[in-house]
Amino acid sequence: MMQMKKMLFLFVTLLAMLVFAACGTADEGGEGAGEGAAEDAPEVTEDFRTDLQLGTGSTGGTYYPLGTEIATVLNANVDVEGFNASAIETGASVDNLARIARGEIQLGMTVHLPALDALNGQGEFEGMNVENFGFMGHIYPEVMQIITVDGTGIDSIADLAGKRVAIGPPGSGTQAAAKAILAAYGIEDGDYNSFEEGFGDARDRLQNGQIDASFGLLGLPAGSVTELALQRDVKILSIDDEQLAQIEADSGYLGYEIPADAYEFLNEPVQTVTAYAVLVGSTSQISEELGYEITKALFENAGNITHEQGRHLTKENALNGAEGLPLHPGTERYFEEAGLN
Repeated sequence: MMQMKKMLFLFVTLLAMLVFAACGTADEGGEGAGEGAAEDAPEVTEDFRTDLQLGTGSTGGTYYPLGTEIATVLNANVDVEGFNASAIETGASVDNLARIARGEIQLGMTVHLPALDALNGQGEFEGMNVENFGFMGHIYPEVMQIITVDGTGIDSIADLAGKRVAIGPPGSGTQAAAKAILAAYGIEDGDYNSFEEGFGDARDRLQNGQIDASFGLLGLPAGSVTELALQRDVKILSIDDEQLAQIEADSGYLGYEIPADAYEFLNEPVQTVTAYAVLVGSTSQISEELGYEITKALFENAGNITHEQGRHLTKENALNGAEGLPLHPGTERYFEEAGLN
């Protein structure tokens, strides 16, 4: 009898192990199953929320302080039970879009070009179409500022080869634009010592002589650049005509002239590139009704934002950067009501 009980126990145990193994194999095969599916492609399901996180960027850039003020304006003016918006530090554009895709955050600030890439499965989003987000409004024009200081021996972008250069965090609009600019000069990965960090850290390294130059896709003027100029002699590098034409053709960034009066240390205009900073929101976690209230609260109370770039947050500019992007259903309703769409 004892022997039979032992045999029965072993049989049941073996059967359970086989069933468990079969389930495990099915789960592994189901992840990203399907031809061409990206490994990280999330399943989009509706999970509407009122406690929201707003992805910004690094603390030394424009996104974080401006995003913090945007969250403050929303909290003061969105009259929805349980509503709360919290600005969080992130890797900026690409990182914010990826986090929205994964359902980790609900609102994000981004350059409009990575948003187009996310929608179309291109660039950093190769093989992964992100479709659960919608455009919620233009914030401000982002201007690439390529900064160096005295003593580096750098007079042009071509001189960055072999230097210590901060190109922005992985997944940021700054890094994408920086690589496009460097490529136009024939400078590829490995031709320089790269530092993948936000402009706040890069500014400190420039000031302390730990790096030679930094790219920053920032508002104009940028307070962090002004602060650096109080400590060091600052130079903003200009993009040459030939390379600018190539960048415009290859990347979608537009030529832009920084006026000589943008900073006290400038003696002449600087040729660079620009793109639009926009707000996007999850369509799987922000309902149409809440999306409407958020958009309305932002554009009807933007005058309460004290950050210098807040002056661009107007109804007249609201659709800048929207071309090719879907509107959040709530935003679309507000824009139609306000006569903007």
